[in-house]
Amino acid sequence: MKMLKTLTLSAILTFAALASASAETFAKGVVKNIDAQADKVTIIHEELVDLDMPAMTMVFELADPEMADALSEGEEIEFVVARVNGKLTVMKLR
Repeated sequence: MKMLKTLTLSAILTFAALASASAETFAKGVVKNIDAQADKVTIIHEELVDLDMPAMTMVFELADPEMADALSEGEEIEFVVARVNGKLTVMKLR
């Protein structure tokens, strides 16, 4: 019984680690518009694999307001997006 609990816990931790790693997938896009006052950016992006979302143009929240200062319209970027409180949010940029 103890072995079964150990194996179950191990499996749960493995799946949690895989889910966490997949949430770090960078997607490519082009900045279309920046709304620094609202902490939002419009990105023309490729498929967002982690979210099972096709390529499109959409508005994202910025996790950190200072991210807006690092962006310029027409710039090609790579970014990580996640759902934060139900809103699609840019978590990382490069």
